[in-house]
Amino acid sequence: MPIENKSEFERELAYHTAPAMLGVKPANLLALEGSEKTLHKNAENFNKRAAAKGLKIKELSRVKGRTLMLLYNERLLEKQLCLSDVKTMFCRFGYKGCCSTCEYLERLARRIGAKGDFPHEIGLFLGYPTEDVKGFIENKGENYLCCGYWKVYSDEEGAKKMFRRFNNCRSYIVSRLDKGDDIYKALRIPQ
Repeated sequence: MPIENKSEFERELAYHTAPAMLGVKPANLLALEGSEKTLHKNAENFNKRAAAKGLKIKELSRVKGRTLMLLYNERLLEKQLCLSDVKTMFCRFGYKGCCSTCEYLERLARRIGAKGDFPHEIGLFLGYPTEDVKGFIENKGENYLCCGYWKVYSDEEGAKKMFRRFNNCRSYIVSRLDKGDDIYKALRIPQ
């Protein structure tokens, strides 16, 4: 369903990006249908208002009327990108020389825009365990232990616990919207 107004945009954010908005994971990915102008305007407004909480939306690509966006927590994503095992994996995917979060995100956007497979390193931006990202690549998406927010190849119990935590984040934000709050009030962002 195409996004036509601020309320619909906020509801999609709440449903798809609550864990990142609440600081439980570094980023969430969402694909929204709607006019490029409307989505861009809503993303810009969010970025202005949510900057106080270190939250940002990066538009990654636009294909066939859908915009792919990454909502991220600047502090958590920066911390994620500095982990040694994550940096090592990024080097294998052509991110060598990237020094800032902005450089990593620009490289990701270019890789998404290129023809071919969707870049599997997206899982590293989203905070998935490196062992699960490796397992997904090596097994071509098959032979996983369980599947929730990602396909799990290593710590099944830890992943299930995290999936429940992500679901709780979603329930909290969505319930606040159901009670009439906007996304900013739900996140305790001042007017």
